[in-house]
Amino acid sequence: MEYKKLTYYCKILGLLIVTLLIISTTLSVALVHKDNTTSNQNNNENFNSTILTHIDQYTEEPYDDSAEGILAAYGEDIIKNTYNYFYRDGQKIGNHLACSNCHLQSGTKAFAAPYIGLTSVFPIYIGREDKIESLEERINGCFERSMNGEAIPENGKEMRAIITYIKKISKNTLGGERTEGQGFVKIDIPERKADLNNGLIVFEKQCVNCHGKDGQGEKIAGGKGYTYPPLWGPDSYNDGAGMGRVLTAARFIKGNMPLGATHDSPILTDEEAFDVAAYINSFDRPQKANKDMDYPNLSKKPKDCSYPPYTDTISQEQHKYGPFNF
Repeated sequence: MEYKKLTYYCKILGLLIVTLLIISTTLSVALVHKDNTTSNQNNNENFNSTILTHIDQYTEEPYDDSAEGILAAYGEDIIKNTYNYFYRDGQKIGNHLACSNCHLQSGTKAFAAPYIGLTSVFPIYIGREDKIESLEERINGCFERSMNGEAIPENGKEMRAIITYIKKISKNTLGGERTEGQGFVKIDIPERKADLNNGLIVFEKQCVNCHGKDGQGEKIAGGKGYTYPPLWGPDSYNDGAGMGRVLTAARFIKGNMPLGATHDSPILTDEEAFDVAAYINSFDRPQKANKDMDYPNLSKKPKDCSYPPYTDTISQEQHKYGPFNF
């Protein structure tokens, strides 16, 4: 009898031990899962807090002393002081503008054609060439048009430096999609021809303090470039540049000019930006060669492209000044 009781109690004790082990294991797994979930949530929150959802969120970070950091710093200097580079036999190739004259704050200002995030956007289709274009090709388009110069070697040190700089300032952007604040602001395009007389009034009120009555800007004292760039004339962008289009120039002006204006605190109205852009582009500037080769697919040609050929019968003047209701 005593033996049977002992056997019975041993079985009960064994079941209790097994039950406790199961409960302990379940609790341990649950706690580990909770810790992992919390850790993953914290990691995701930390990751998300570093991702730029708007160009305005960009904060400058110092360069490290690695080879990549040194090259990126060189790239920023090229962008800020482009007029110090690209000479042949002592003569400047192109004009004396800097990339940062259009890509403001070294390409980090929202809605001023910022460079931030471009390494995730390119290669991309460009209608002007009717092909998928690399970032290097797009940069060379600026050298040939906005800088009125020549393409630079795609694998040369200067191009590698510019690309490395763009990569550095783009590191916290999401890959494969645009970041809010790229490009220019949108405007409501007036359904009329641009008013050059009103453009002159806006220019004299808002622009002459920096760019001068003659639109030739202000040169850096003792330097090669400009504190404020010329808006027309021989040292400005040529007529094949994006800024040579009234609507593109108006969008840039609306979000950035005069100095102090931002995309969320503009100074000019849409109509003022439209008219002053047309006024600026009414003056002579360098002529880009072979513009007739632009837009091989003419259906991709923007309405405000000021030079032929066109697929329509709209006059060249209307293509330049509007109205763009066609």
